[in-house]
Amino acid sequence: MPQSPQQVQWIHVQKPTFDLVGVVLSSFGIAGICVAVALTLGIALGIVFILRARRQDDPSNGRVTLRLVASTQP
Repeated sequence: MPQSPQQVQWIHVQKPTFDLVGVVLSSFGIAGICVAVALTLGIALGIVFILRARRQDDPSNGRVTLRLVASTQP
């Protein structure tokens, strides 16, 4: 003989709603974070390139260069 369930409890759950404003605002927040990270990395990389180029042009870095100037005397 099958046994019947003792008791069923029903719980009322509200219907889910889609929060479009929240999705848009969180997307803007994530995009802002991405922009800030990209800007920071770009500035850091630019500074590294500038400093590296200045070090290569520095005559005290161990390289000897000859600067030949054309004579303007006849």
